[in-house]
Amino acid sequence: MSSLPSPARCPFRLDGSAADIHGEAAALRALGPAVQVELPGGVPAWSVTDPGLARRLLIHPRVSKDAHRHWPAFIHGDLPADWPLRIWVDIRTVQTAHGADHRRLRRPLVPAFTARRVRALVPWIENATSTLLDDLAEAAAVAPDGVVDLRTYFASRLPWLTVTMLVGLPEAMHDRFQAINDTVFTTDLTMEQTDATAAEAARLLADLLVIKTEHPGDDIASSLVGAYHEGLIDERELADSIWMVLGAGYGTTANLLDHAAVNLLTHPAQRDMAVSGRVGWEQVVEETLRHQAPVASFMMRFPTEDLSDEATGLTFSRGDALIINYAAVGRDAAVHGADAELFDITRATAREHLAFSHGSTYCLGAELARLEGRIALSALFSRFPGLRLAVEPSFLTPLPSLIFNGHREIPVCLEGTSNS
Repeated sequence: MSSLPSPARCPFRLDGSAADIHGEAAALRALGPAVQVELPGGVPAWSVTDPGLARRLLIHPRVSKDAHRHWPAFIHGDLPADWPLRIWVDIRTVQTAHGADHRRLRRPLVPAFTARRVRALVPWIENATSTLLDDLAEAAAVAPDGVVDLRTYFASRLPWLTVTMLVGLPEAMHDRFQAINDTVFTTDLTMEQTDATAAEAARLLADLLVIKTEHPGDDIASSLVGAYHEGLIDERELADSIWMVLGAGYGTTANLLDHAAVNLLTHPAQRDMAVSGRVGWEQVVEETLRHQAPVASFMMRFPTEDLSDEATGLTFSRGDALIINYAAVGRDAAVHGADAELFDITRATAREHLAFSHGSTYCLGAELARLEGRIALSALFSRFPGLRLAVEPSFLTPLPSLIFNGHREIPVCLEGTSNS
C-alpha cells in the first residue's frame, strides 16, 4: 500500500471528537474559502467554507461523490485499514453516486417525499408530537428533581418515529436500528467498534429484507426491494439505501429540533417572539438551520479532472477529497452580516443557507424536516411555557461527530423560568 500524499500545507488537523465544531469552522473560514485539512486517520482533504464556492462545487458536473470511481486514494488502497470514516465512502447510495447512478438510486425514493405526501403527514406528526409530550411529562414527573433529557424523549424520538414509519420498519426492530444509527454517525470509533457495528447492521438489514420481500407495503423499504427485484438496484445499494434514509431522516431533524430548542431556551426574548406569533415558527426553523447546520460537514466529493475556480483563484487536483463545511458556510459574514455567529430569528437572510445541500443533491426530505420542526417546536413551547435548561449551556456536550451537529443530551425541567 502506497502512502497518502501530504497536503502542501495543512494548518488544521480536524478533531474527530468534534468538541468545538464552530470554533474550528471559524478558524478554517478565516484561512480562506477552502482549506487543506487532515481528517482523523491522517487522510488529507479540503474543507470548503465559502458559500459561493460550495454552491459551485455542489452543482459542478465534473465533481463526483463516487469514491469507487473517482478517489485515487480509495481506488488504490491508500487509506488506513482502520480509517474511522471509511463507511462514508464505502456505502453505495444516492449520497455517494454520480451522474446516471445518482439519478437511478434517487428514483425509488422520490415518491415518499412529494409535496402531497408530506402534507398528508401533518395529522400523524401532530398526533405523534402530542403523545411524545405526554411521555416527556410522565418521565419528568418521576425523575429526580424533575430533570429529563429533551433529546432522548423528544428531539430525537419524533424524527425517528417519523422516518421508521416512512421506511416501514417494524416496531420490534426500532431500538436496535436506532442504536446502530447513533453509532454510525460517531467519528471517533475504534476499528473494533466499527466492525462490530457493521456486523450488527448487516444482521438487522437481512431480517428486514426478508420481511419486506414477503410482506411488501406502501413504504420506502418496499419500494427499494421492488427496485431490487426489477434489477434497477443491486443488493448492496438496496441495503445501504435503507440505512441512508433512516440515518438522514432521523439525525438531521433530531439535530434541528435539538438546536432550535436550546437556542430558544437561551434566548428568552426570541422565544417570546416565537410563542406570541410575532415571528413565525418557519423563521425559527430556518435560522436554526443556518446557525446550527444539522450536518456540520459532509464526506466526500472528488473532481474528476483538475478544476480551477475563477472567483477564488483556487485549483483542485483530480481526485482531491472535498468536504463541504456546512457549519462554516452558514455563518459566513459576507452573506449574513458581522453578527453571523449570533442566533437571531428576525434575520432577513435566515433562508440563505445550504443546510439541505444544493442542486441535484438537495435533500429529498427537506420539507418534511421543516414540517416536523414547525409542528414540534410550536407544540413543545405551547405545552411547557416554563421549560428551562437544567444545566448551564456550557455544560451541554456535543455529539462526537464531524458530521452530525447536536448534543449528547439536553437536561431540562418542564417548569420554571427559562435561562437567559
